[in-house]
Amino acid sequence: MKDTDPDVELLARVGHNEAAAVNEMVSRKLPRLLALASRLLGDADEARDVAQESFLKVWKHAADWRAGHARFDTWLHRVVLNLCYDRLRGRKPLAPLDSEESMELVDHRPAPDEQLQAADMSRQMEIALAALPDRQREAIVLQYYQELSNIEAAALMNISVDALESLLSRARRNLRTLLAEAHGPAVQGRERS
Repeated sequence: MKDTDPDVELLARVGHNEAAAVNEMVSRKLPRLLALASRLLGDADEARDVAQESFLKVWKHAADWRAGHARFDTWLHRVVLNLCYDRLRGRKPLAPLDSEESMELVDHRPAPDEQLQAADMSRQMEIALAALPDRQREAIVLQYYQELSNIEAAALMNISVDALESLLSRARRNLRTLLAEAHGPAVQGRERS
């Protein structure tokens, strides 16, 4: 591995059942795990369940972790993705988040009217993301919301970078179409201007 894994020392401490290390691990990783699972599943409660299951796997494997095979963060993202896909396979098509759950995911503090506008846009994006095919949604979430590089996202998805870029291109095109349909002719007219 070219660079050192910043989580190895913390993981070793978790493996030795240090309470402070467990708290630090949760503080470091929980927000991103919840964001990833929420965006893939479209359900805040299920996302919390996935995060909890993921941390159980961390505790179970922390003492046995061997540095050098994969970065811990990459492994943890793969665990979350696998748990999300297990849940997605077992359910009917995704229902979009209701506005209350969408508000939980949006964490900014502009003026109230801007908050309403941002919440509406967030809701529309959640609906559009939920309508994407699973692989396209995964590619978008990993790159844009989890801020992974194309190389990291492709590795997590077990595809080539070219295949990831193709998925991202199709996903962006589908999102534009879905968002334009949600906003009607007014948005389409503005895009042509």
